[in-house]
Amino acid sequence: MTTIHSTAIIHPRAELGSGVEVGPYSIIGEHVRIGAGTIVGPHVVITGNTEIGENNRIFQFASIGEVNQDLKYRGEDTRLRVGNGNTIREYVTMQVGTVTGRSETTVGDRNLFMVYSHIAHDCGIGNDCILANCATLAGHIHVDDGAIIGGLVGIHQFCRIGMMAIIGGCSKVVQDIPPFMLADGHPAEVRGINLEGLRRKKISPLAVREIKAAYKALYHSKMNVSQALEQLKGEYPSSEQVMAIVRFLEGSSRGIAK
Repeated sequence: MTTIHSTAIIHPRAELGSGVEVGPYSIIGEHVRIGAGTIVGPHVVITGNTEIGENNRIFQFASIGEVNQDLKYRGEDTRLRVGNGNTIREYVTMQVGTVTGRSETTVGDRNLFMVYSHIAHDCGIGNDCILANCATLAGHIHVDDGAIIGGLVGIHQFCRIGMMAIIGGCSKVVQDIPPFMLADGHPAEVRGINLEGLRRKKISPLAVREIKAAYKALYHSKMNVSQALEQLKGEYPSSEQVMAIVRFLEGSSRGIAK
């Protein structure tokens, strides 16, 4: 049964699935669709062409699907898509895409967005990610599955954050962070691999050794990136993790943080 507080304002054309709850003074716009079991707290604004999946929890004062902050945006019909099982805490902002980008901002499943984190236009967030308090993503950023972004981190437009990478708090990220790496600093530099994250995800000891070898080839050898990639492809062609690093670097346009 859908439960809507008497003070909430829901546009008649908005679509709410079964079991959705909407708290006091929240506002749901005309082109919003919310999947079954999602809980919208008090004083939340959800607007724009926004689709939110099932079993999400959205806390008070979040702003979801609002007009983006790109100065070139002229009100085009762009979108925000949010998956299932996400936790969106107080004052989180997620904005629609732009026609000069992907025309949509996308968020996957089971992510945790802590207080004041910001997802700008045309970003793509994978699954099982954590954005700590005040983590801010500029436009066109891609964050792959399982990445953790620390508090007060700022990430430059068009950067990519690889799967299971972790970025220390207060870092300034201006280049891509490869999968499984630990980055920190101002600007952020790769300081090692995300050993604790790999342990928590129960990555095998063999895979961890292979990731360490890739890290050493990229960051502690006399090879340039192209040479290191060729070596890794030759030595670890059957390693899922090393090949993920190789593919990530081959697709990098901003270069990787060193």
